[in-house]
Formats: sequence, C-alpha cells, structure tokens
Amino acid sequence: MTTNIRYVAVLAPQPEGGFTVTFPDIPEAITEGDDRDAALFNAAEVLTLCLEQRMEDGEAIPAATKVKGKGAEWIEPAAAVQAALLMKQAREAQGKSLADLARALDTSWPAAQRLEQPGGNPTLKQLERAAAALGKRLVVGLG
Repeated sequence: MTTNIRYVAVLAPQPEGGFTVTFPDIPEAITEGDDRDAALFNAAEVLTLCLEQRMEDGEAIPAATKVKGKGAEWIEPAAAVQAALLMKQAREAQGKSLADLARALDTSWPAAQRLEQPGGNPTLKQLERAAAALGKRLVVGLG
C-alpha cells in the first residue's frame, strides 16, 4: 500500500477575481492566488509551512478528512514534510520509540530524530534503511 500525505483545500472564487484557499483540517493555512494555478501553487506552499510549524512545535498533525464539493482539491506538502511525517507515522504505528529506531539502524538517537524532521535532509539511502527497519518499503513518485 502506497501512502502519501495530502489535505483537501477549498478554493473559493472571489468577486474581484482570483481565489481564496482554505484547508478545513489545517485552519491556519489560508492563502490566495490571482488565478487557479497560482492559488494551487500557493496552497501547497502554505500547507508545507503550516505542517512544518506544527511539527517544530510538537503539535498534532490531523488526519485528512474528505471534503466533497465544488472547489475542493487535494494538495500535497513538499516531499521533505511528507517523508518526515510518513516516517513518524510508521514508527508510531508500530509502537516504537526513536531509540528503538536508532538501535535498528545502528545509529544515534539524533540521527534517527532527523528522519522525522522536515529540515533533516535524509538521503534516499537513509530513508530506505529506515523504512526497511520499520518493515516498509520506500516508494518515490512524481505527480
């Protein structure tokens, strides 16, 4: 099963032109764009920034809910945020601590922690090893 992190954005056309974009699951993520393409680009950027901030602050990352209707679009944050969140979710789903992951990777706790930080910049090899240690497989795709 392939997993990715994505949230519904609601694009609301504005009378003066352009769109306002909100995320029902991430209320602080609000942006706009002069046209649909700009609004979608800005939506991915603000989603990435808000998720990074929540991670830095140790706040919960909500599961995405499905929103149907006119103007609803799925938006994915930057790859670094997705990788960090997916690594943390996989580890927590197995009830493992960062120390457990560090031992499985034969590395330090800070090195294991960096795998779950958007700015940690792990290599693909490190992500592959960590995924394998969690009984998972790293899958990379282009959207």
